[in-house]
Amino acid sequence: MSVTPELRQRVMQQGQAVLALSVAFVGAANDLFASIAAQGVATPASLAAATGLDLGYLERWCDAAFAVEYLDERGLGFALTELGEAFRSDLPGSLWPAAMSPVMGGHVADHAATGMRSGHRPGEGVLVERRILAGLFGPMLEARFGGMFRRSILPSLDVYDRVGADGGLVVDLGCGNGWYLRALAERYPALRGLGLDGLAENIDDARARTAAAGLDGRVGYRLGDLHDLPSDEPVAVFAMNRALHHVWDGRVSLLESMASRLTPGGAVVIWEPCWPDERAALRSPAGRALAWQNLAEHVQGNRFLRPAEIEAVLAEAGLEPETMLFAEGHEAVVIGTK
Repeated sequence: MSVTPELRQRVMQQGQAVLALSVAFVGAANDLFASIAAQGVATPASLAAATGLDLGYLERWCDAAFAVEYLDERGLGFALTELGEAFRSDLPGSLWPAAMSPVMGGHVADHAATGMRSGHRPGEGVLVERRILAGLFGPMLEARFGGMFRRSILPSLDVYDRVGADGGLVVDLGCGNGWYLRALAERYPALRGLGLDGLAENIDDARARTAAAGLDGRVGYRLGDLHDLPSDEPVAVFAMNRALHHVWDGRVSLLESMASRLTPGGAVVIWEPCWPDERAALRSPAGRALAWQNLAEHVQGNRFLRPAEIEAVLAEAGLEPETMLFAEGHEAVVIGTK
Protein backbone atom coordinates (compact mmCIF):
# COMPACT_ATOMS: atom_id res chain seq x y z
CA MET A 1 0.00 0.00 0.00
CA SER A 2 1.01 3.64 -0.31
CA VAL A 3 0.59 6.35 2.30
CA THR A 4 -2.38 8.38 1.11
CA PRO A 5 -2.67 12.13 1.65
CA GLU A 6 -5.65 11.44 3.91
CA LEU A 7 -3.62 9.17 6.19
CA ARG A 8 -0.75 11.64 6.25
CA GLN A 9 -3.11 14.46 7.18
CA ARG A 10 -4.66 12.37 9.94
CA VAL A 11 -1.28 11.65 11.52
CA MET A 12 -0.15 15.27 11.18
CA GLN A 13 -3.29 16.39 13.02
CA GLN A 14 -2.53 13.92 15.81
CA GLY A 15 1.00 15.30 16.00
CA GLN A 16 -0.29 18.87 16.22
CA ALA A 17 -2.52 17.88 19.13
CA VAL A 18 0.43 16.35 21.00
CA LEU A 19 2.47 19.50 20.32
CA ALA A 20 -0.28 21.77 21.67
CA LEU A 21 -0.77 19.69 24.82
CA SER A 22 2.98 19.73 25.43
CA VAL A 23 2.86 23.53 25.43
CA ALA A 24 -0.12 23.36 27.78
CA PHE A 25 1.81 21.08 30.14
CA VAL A 26 4.68 23.54 30.51
CA GLY A 27 2.20 26.29 31.29
CA ALA A 28 0.03 24.24 33.63
CA ALA A 29 3.01 22.82 35.54
CA ASN A 30 4.04 26.39 36.36
CA ASP A 31 0.49 27.73 36.86
CA LEU A 32 0.96 30.23 34.02
CA PHE A 33 -2.63 30.12 32.79
CA ALA A 34 -3.94 31.21 36.20
CA SER A 35 -1.16 33.82 36.48
CA ILE A 36 -2.10 35.36 33.14
CA ALA A 37 -5.78 35.34 34.09
CA ALA A 38 -4.95 37.18 37.32
CA GLN A 39 -3.09 39.89 35.37
CA GLY A 40 -5.61 40.11 32.54
CA VAL A 41 -2.92 41.12 30.09
CA ALA A 42 0.56 39.86 30.88
CA THR A 43 4.00 40.22 29.40
CA PRO A 44 6.84 37.74 29.88
CA ALA A 45 8.48 40.33 32.13
CA SER A 46 5.37 40.77 34.30
CA LEU A 47 5.02 37.00 34.56
CA ALA A 48 8.67 36.69 35.56
CA ALA A 49 8.17 39.33 38.25
CA ALA A 50 5.01 37.65 39.58
CA THR A 51 6.20 34.04 39.48
CA GLY A 52 9.98 34.16 39.79
CA LEU A 53 10.31 32.07 36.62
CA ASP A 54 13.05 32.55 34.04
CA LEU A 55 12.37 35.39 31.58
CA GLY A 56 13.94 33.63 28.58
CA TYR A 57 11.77 30.55 29.02
CA LEU A 58 8.69 32.71 29.53
CA GLU A 59 9.31 34.66 26.32
CA ARG A 60 9.56 31.48 24.28
CA TRP A 61 6.62 29.81 26.03
CA CYS A 62 4.40 32.82 25.29
CA ASP A 63 5.33 32.57 21.63
CA ALA A 64 4.54 28.84 21.60
CA ALA A 65 1.26 29.37 23.47
CA PHE A 66 0.32 32.08 20.96
CA ALA A 67 1.16 29.69 18.10
CA VAL A 68 -1.22 27.01 19.39
CA GLU A 69 -3.93 29.62 20.15
CA TYR A 70 -3.81 29.55 23.94
CA LEU A 71 -2.84 33.26 23.95
CA ASP A 72 -3.80 36.30 21.89
CA GLU A 73 -1.76 39.47 21.56
CA ARG A 74 -2.96 42.51 23.50
CA GLY A 75 -0.68 45.43 22.73
CA LEU A 76 2.76 44.43 23.99
CA GLY A 77 1.32 41.62 26.12
CA PHE A 78 -0.80 38.51 25.97
CA ALA A 79 -4.28 37.49 27.15
CA LEU A 80 -5.81 34.06 27.42
CA THR A 81 -8.01 32.83 24.59
CA GLU A 82 -11.10 30.78 25.39
CA LEU A 83 -9.00 27.65 24.86
CA GLY A 84 -6.26 28.97 27.12
CA GLU A 85 -8.82 29.76 29.83
CA ALA A 86 -9.79 26.09 29.86
CA PHE A 87 -6.34 25.17 31.24
CA ARG A 88 -6.55 27.43 34.30
CA SER A 89 -5.87 25.36 37.42
CA ASP A 90 -8.34 27.47 39.42
CA LEU A 91 -11.21 26.74 37.01
CA PRO A 92 -13.76 24.04 37.96
CA GLY A 93 -13.53 21.23 35.42
CA SER A 94 -10.19 22.54 34.14
CA LEU A 95 -8.66 20.70 31.21
CA TRP A 96 -5.11 20.94 32.57
CA PRO A 97 -4.95 17.21 33.51
CA ALA A 98 -5.13 16.42 29.78
CA ALA A 99 -1.89 18.32 29.36
CA MET A 100 -0.04 15.66 31.35
CA SER A 101 -0.82 13.03 28.70
CA PRO A 102 1.97 13.70 26.18
CA VAL A 103 4.66 14.14 28.84
CA MET A 104 3.71 11.16 30.96
CA GLY A 105 2.91 9.19 27.82
CA GLY A 106 6.31 9.89 26.29
CA HIS A 107 8.05 8.93 29.51
CA VAL A 108 6.16 5.63 29.74
CA ALA A 109 6.50 4.97 26.00
CA ASP A 110 10.27 5.12 26.35
CA HIS A 111 10.14 2.46 29.06
CA ALA A 112 7.63 0.34 27.11
CA ALA A 113 9.67 0.42 23.89
CA THR A 114 12.80 -0.60 25.78
CA GLY A 115 11.11 -3.11 28.06
CA MET A 116 9.41 -4.86 25.17
CA ARG A 117 12.85 -6.12 24.05
CA SER A 118 13.85 -7.55 27.43
CA GLY A 119 10.60 -8.02 29.36
CA HIS A 120 11.88 -5.66 32.05
CA ARG A 121 9.16 -3.89 34.06
CA PRO A 122 10.74 -1.18 36.22
CA GLY A 123 7.78 -0.92 38.61
CA GLU A 124 6.18 1.92 40.55
CA GLY A 125 9.38 3.95 40.56
CA VAL A 126 8.56 5.06 37.02
CA LEU A 127 6.15 7.65 38.43
CA VAL A 128 8.80 9.38 40.52
CA GLU A 129 11.67 9.34 38.02
CA ARG A 130 10.51 12.76 36.89
CA ARG A 131 9.91 14.79 40.04
CA ILE A 132 7.62 17.31 38.37
CA LEU A 133 5.26 14.49 37.34
CA ALA A 134 5.28 13.06 40.86
CA GLY A 135 4.31 16.42 42.29
CA LEU A 136 1.48 16.91 39.81
CA PHE A 137 -0.01 13.42 39.93
CA GLY A 138 -2.21 13.96 43.00
CA PRO A 139 -3.60 17.33 41.84
CA MET A 140 -4.18 15.79 38.39
CA LEU A 141 -6.31 12.99 39.87
CA GLU A 142 -8.27 15.52 41.92
CA ALA A 143 -8.91 17.75 38.92
CA ARG A 144 -9.90 14.80 36.76
CA PHE A 145 -12.02 12.78 39.19
CA GLY A 146 -12.94 15.04 42.11
CA GLY A 147 -15.97 16.51 40.38
CA MET A 148 -17.26 13.09 39.36
CA PHE A 149 -16.86 11.85 42.92
CA ARG A 150 -18.77 14.77 44.45
CA ARG A 151 -21.52 14.88 41.81
CA SER A 152 -22.17 11.24 40.98
CA ILE A 153 -20.34 8.71 43.11
CA LEU A 154 -20.53 10.06 46.66
CA PRO A 155 -24.31 10.69 46.62
CA SER A 156 -24.75 7.05 45.52
CA LEU A 157 -22.74 5.48 48.36
CA ASP A 158 -25.05 4.92 51.33
CA VAL A 159 -22.17 3.63 53.43
CA TYR A 160 -20.83 7.16 53.86
CA ASP A 161 -24.19 8.42 55.12
CA ARG A 162 -23.93 5.88 57.94
CA VAL A 163 -20.29 6.65 58.69
CA GLY A 164 -20.92 10.39 58.55
CA ALA A 165 -23.77 10.13 61.05
CA ASP A 166 -21.77 7.95 63.46
CA GLY A 167 -18.51 9.90 63.24
CA GLY A 168 -16.64 6.82 62.07
CA LEU A 169 -13.10 6.55 60.74
CA VAL A 170 -12.36 6.31 57.00
CA VAL A 171 -8.88 5.13 56.00
CA ASP A 172 -7.84 5.99 52.43
CA LEU A 173 -5.03 3.73 51.17
CA GLY A 174 -3.06 5.49 48.43
CA CYS A 175 -4.57 8.85 49.36
CA GLY A 176 -2.54 11.03 46.97
CA ASN A 177 -3.04 14.70 47.86
CA GLY A 178 -5.99 13.85 50.13
CA TRP A 179 -8.75 15.03 47.81
CA TYR A 180 -11.04 12.05 48.53
CA LEU A 181 -10.88 12.47 52.31
CA ARG A 182 -11.31 16.22 52.04
CA ALA A 183 -14.47 15.74 49.97
CA LEU A 184 -15.85 13.35 52.59
CA ALA A 185 -14.96 15.59 55.52
CA GLU A 186 -16.57 18.61 53.86
CA ARG A 187 -19.80 16.70 53.28
CA TYR A 188 -19.93 14.94 56.68
CA PRO A 189 -18.86 17.18 59.62
CA ALA A 190 -18.62 14.25 62.08
CA LEU A 191 -16.59 11.94 59.85
CA ARG A 192 -12.88 11.41 60.54
CA GLY A 193 -10.24 10.44 58.00
CA LEU A 194 -6.74 9.00 57.86
CA GLY A 195 -4.77 8.82 54.60
CA LEU A 196 -1.78 6.61 53.80
CA ASP A 197 0.51 7.09 50.81
CA GLY A 198 3.97 5.99 49.78
CA LEU A 199 5.11 9.33 48.28
CA ALA A 200 6.34 12.03 50.65
CA GLU A 201 5.33 14.71 48.10
CA ASN A 202 1.73 13.51 48.27
CA ILE A 203 1.65 13.50 52.07
CA ASP A 204 3.11 17.03 52.29
CA ASP A 205 0.63 18.29 49.71
CA ALA A 206 -2.29 16.54 51.43
CA ARG A 207 -1.45 18.05 54.81
CA ALA A 208 -1.11 21.55 53.35
CA ARG A 209 -4.38 21.36 51.43
CA THR A 210 -6.25 19.86 54.38
CA ALA A 211 -4.97 22.58 56.71
CA ALA A 212 -5.96 25.27 54.19
CA ALA A 213 -9.47 23.79 54.13
CA GLY A 214 -9.66 23.89 57.95
CA LEU A 215 -10.03 20.11 58.16
CA ASP A 216 -6.72 19.09 59.75
CA GLY A 217 -8.41 18.51 63.10
CA ARG A 218 -10.40 15.60 61.61
CA VAL A 219 -8.24 14.39 58.74
CA GLY A 220 -4.62 13.27 59.08
CA TYR A 221 -2.03 11.52 56.91
CA ARG A 222 0.81 9.08 57.27
CA LEU A 223 3.68 8.12 54.97
CA GLY A 224 4.00 4.36 54.51
CA ASP A 225 3.39 1.17 52.58
CA LEU A 226 -0.23 0.31 51.75
CA HIS A 227 0.20 -3.12 53.37
CA ASP A 228 1.10 -1.47 56.69
CA LEU A 229 -2.42 -0.56 57.75
CA PRO A 230 -2.46 2.48 60.05
CA SER A 231 -4.30 2.96 63.36
CA ASP A 232 -5.35 0.37 65.89
CA GLU A 233 -8.84 1.88 66.01
CA PRO A 234 -11.65 -0.08 64.33
CA VAL A 235 -12.27 1.30 60.85
CA ALA A 236 -15.69 2.05 59.37
CA VAL A 237 -14.47 2.24 55.75
CA PHE A 238 -11.26 1.37 53.96
CA ALA A 239 -11.16 3.26 50.65
CA MET A 240 -8.84 2.53 47.72
CA ASN A 241 -9.08 4.80 44.71
CA ARG A 242 -7.19 3.57 41.64
CA ALA A 243 -4.85 1.82 44.06
CA LEU A 244 -5.90 -1.84 44.26
CA HIS A 245 -4.39 -2.75 40.89
CA HIS A 246 -1.05 -1.44 42.19
CA VAL A 247 -1.03 -4.04 45.00
CA TRP A 248 -2.96 -6.81 43.25
CA ASP A 249 -0.27 -9.42 43.84
CA GLY A 250 -0.77 -9.04 47.60
CA ARG A 251 -4.54 -8.66 47.41
CA VAL A 252 -5.55 -11.65 49.51
CA SER A 253 -3.60 -10.77 52.65
CA LEU A 254 -4.34 -7.06 52.29
CA LEU A 255 -8.11 -7.48 51.96
CA GLU A 256 -8.27 -10.09 54.71
CA SER A 257 -6.43 -7.67 56.99
CA MET A 258 -8.81 -4.86 56.08
CA ALA A 259 -11.86 -7.05 56.65
CA SER A 260 -10.62 -8.03 60.10
CA ARG A 261 -10.27 -4.37 61.11
CA LEU A 262 -13.73 -3.28 59.95
CA THR A 263 -16.51 -2.43 62.36
CA PRO A 264 -19.73 -4.48 61.97
CA GLY A 265 -21.49 -3.11 58.90
CA GLY A 266 -18.27 -1.47 57.76
CA ALA A 267 -17.07 -1.66 54.18
CA VAL A 268 -14.16 -1.70 51.80
CA VAL A 269 -14.85 0.75 48.94
CA ILE A 270 -12.75 0.10 45.84
CA TRP A 271 -12.77 2.56 42.91
CA GLU A 272 -11.03 1.30 39.78
CA PRO A 273 -11.05 1.89 36.04
CA CYS A 274 -13.37 -0.72 34.56
CA TRP A 275 -11.51 -3.00 32.16
CA PRO A 276 -14.12 -4.14 29.61
CA ASP A 277 -15.17 -7.72 28.98
CA GLU A 278 -15.23 -7.12 25.22
CA ARG A 279 -12.15 -5.84 23.35
CA ALA A 280 -14.37 -3.88 20.95
CA ALA A 281 -15.10 -1.41 23.76
CA LEU A 282 -11.49 -0.23 23.52
CA ARG A 283 -12.27 1.47 20.18
CA SER A 284 -14.24 4.24 21.92
CA PRO A 285 -12.40 7.45 22.95
CA ALA A 286 -12.49 6.44 26.62
CA GLY A 287 -11.49 2.90 25.67
CA ARG A 288 -8.45 4.12 23.75
CA ALA A 289 -7.24 6.03 26.78
CA LEU A 290 -7.84 2.98 28.96
CA ALA A 291 -5.89 0.71 26.60
CA TRP A 292 -2.89 3.06 26.60
CA GLN A 293 -3.02 3.43 30.38
CA ASN A 294 -3.07 -0.34 30.73
CA LEU A 295 0.17 -0.54 28.74
CA ALA A 296 1.60 2.08 31.10
CA GLU A 297 0.43 0.00 34.06
CA HIS A 298 2.28 -3.01 32.64
CA VAL A 299 5.51 -0.99 32.73
CA GLN A 300 4.82 -0.45 36.44
CA GLY A 301 4.12 -4.15 37.02
CA ASN A 302 0.33 -3.81 37.14
CA ARG A 303 -2.78 -4.29 35.04
CA PHE A 304 -6.33 -2.97 35.10
CA LEU A 305 -9.04 -5.15 36.62
CA ARG A 306 -12.54 -6.32 35.77
CA PRO A 307 -15.19 -5.73 38.48
CA ALA A 308 -15.84 -9.47 38.71
CA GLU A 309 -12.22 -10.01 39.76
CA ILE A 310 -12.56 -7.46 42.54
CA GLU A 311 -15.88 -8.91 43.68
CA ALA A 312 -14.31 -12.37 43.91
CA VAL A 313 -11.44 -11.30 46.14
CA LEU A 314 -13.79 -9.30 48.40
CA ALA A 315 -15.99 -12.38 48.77
CA GLU A 316 -12.91 -14.48 49.63
CA ALA A 317 -12.19 -12.01 52.43
CA GLY A 318 -15.66 -12.63 53.86
CA LEU A 319 -17.27 -9.45 52.55
CA GLU A 320 -20.49 -9.09 50.59
CA PRO A 321 -19.62 -7.44 47.24
CA GLU A 322 -21.67 -5.06 45.13
CA THR A 323 -20.58 -3.21 41.97
CA MET A 324 -21.77 0.21 40.83
CA LEU A 325 -20.78 1.61 37.42
CA PHE A 326 -20.28 5.28 36.56
CA ALA A 327 -19.14 7.39 33.60
CA GLU A 328 -20.99 5.24 31.06
CA GLY A 329 -19.52 2.09 32.54
CA HIS A 330 -15.87 3.17 32.40
CA GLU A 331 -15.51 3.62 36.19
CA ALA A 332 -16.36 0.88 38.71
CA VAL A 333 -16.91 1.23 42.44
CA VAL A 334 -16.98 -2.16 44.14
CA ILE A 335 -18.17 -2.21 47.75
CA GLY A 336 -17.49 -5.10 50.11
CA THR A 337 -19.64 -4.93 53.25
CA LYS A 338 -18.93 -6.79 56.47
